[in-house]
Amino acid sequence: MKHGRRTLRRAIRLAAVGGLLCGGLMVSHAAAGEPPPGGRTAVDGADPSAPPAGLAADLVSRLGTSRTAGSWIGADGRPVVAVTDDDTAAEVRRAGARAEVKRYSMRDLRSATETLERAPRVPGTAWVVDYASNEVKVYADRTVSADDWSRMSGVADRAGDFVRMRRTEGVFTTRVNGAVPIFNGTGRCSVGFNVTDGRDNFLLTAGHCGPVGTPWFRSAEGGGGRLGTTVARSFPGDDFSLVRYDDRGAFDGTNAVDIGQGRSVPVIGAADPVVGQQVFRSGSTTGLRSGRVTALNATVNYREGTVTGLIQTTVCAEPGDSGGPLLAEGLALGVTSGGNGDCTEGGMTFFQPVTSALAELGVRVIDGRLATDRDTVAAPSAQPSGQPSSQSSTPSLPAGAAPPAQAVVPPGDTGRRPVTAIVEARRLVPGLGVIAVSLLGLLAARWLLAERADRDHLRAHYTHHWS
Repeated sequence: MKHGRRTLRRAIRLAAVGGLLCGGLMVSHAAAGEPPPGGRTAVDGADPSAPPAGLAADLVSRLGTSRTAGSWIGADGRPVVAVTDDDTAAEVRRAGARAEVKRYSMRDLRSATETLERAPRVPGTAWVVDYASNEVKVYADRTVSADDWSRMSGVADRAGDFVRMRRTEGVFTTRVNGAVPIFNGTGRCSVGFNVTDGRDNFLLTAGHCGPVGTPWFRSAEGGGGRLGTTVARSFPGDDFSLVRYDDRGAFDGTNAVDIGQGRSVPVIGAADPVVGQQVFRSGSTTGLRSGRVTALNATVNYREGTVTGLIQTTVCAEPGDSGGPLLAEGLALGVTSGGNGDCTEGGMTFFQPVTSALAELGVRVIDGRLATDRDTVAAPSAQPSGQPSSQSSTPSLPAGAAPPAQAVVPPGDTGRRPVTAIVEARRLVPGLGVIAVSLLGLLAARWLLAERADRDHLRAHYTHHWS
């Protein structure tokens, strides 16, 4: 009997401890924000060490545009690759990704977008390649006239039967008027990311915020002195600009994105986004917002001109958020360009990719972990797959990421703000629930075992005295 009690007690405790460990892993996983790992093997040249997004990109690049039609991250966190035949699908599955067979290849889809680009420009329109639906979607806002709609529909018909025309609410506009506001005397934008060329420090923001030579200040009235000057710009075509810090006292060796309530998230590098990825945007008008990447290489015909190669997202934005940062897991992804809708009714927002801007400007993102004079040690919001600890002075970043440099702080930042992590709260709930249930199980098991031990003790006592 004693042996049975010990076995039962051990089993209950092991089950409860296992529940605690499971819950702890779930919470850690939610905080890290990484997709669940999918078992995969290196097949036909696929990189076995690549994270899910990297695996999909590697497969698409290797298999080519005639056999694939894009990739994205599924709801379960696994990479999905669109392919055009069953043999390619089998190859993708052997590499550890999920395959979906589609009718049209990336070559077909790109040919359609090239046809749209050659047509006369219609302000208020935009188009993106939707990998999951295997379509090219053409959007027209409410400013597009019936005649222009008819002309665009004719172009879409010639481009292919997989091109779909859609009307949208609102107006496609740039968001003039990181998260920290900057002023040029006539408008307001947001700081994107701090960057450097190894000699001078700059901030990266949207190109439509102002031409080369634009002066920037800390306040609308010019109070606090001049912050910096725009020294490089690309708009339209692209939508980025580089502002050199004139006030060298505006930073103290940090680089973090303001997310409100006195908190900030350190930036550790730059990378390309993936369709389906959860992302965060912060801006001086609407603060911190989240959403998902819905398309890449989007084209938007603003009234000021056409911008190509943009990131389309479900994140909302409003005037004044222009230039603000788009990030995920501490990696800079883009700066806010424009969109339609607002943060009350919702809408779509487009971002200039950071990596292409950095390459053209010859600068790199400053690593927010390399601060040397802070009360709070900066730590990344989450470690990307394969990312070393924050103690490493030369971290290895994901494929396509830009290397970090010495850090600077956003304008107006004192460098004494708590650094926090962006955590998807809904993913914490299951893990916390498992932990709570396990703790209750431990308490209940202890009570039940104690009660049973008392009964056994009394039974043995009475048997001894009344036998």
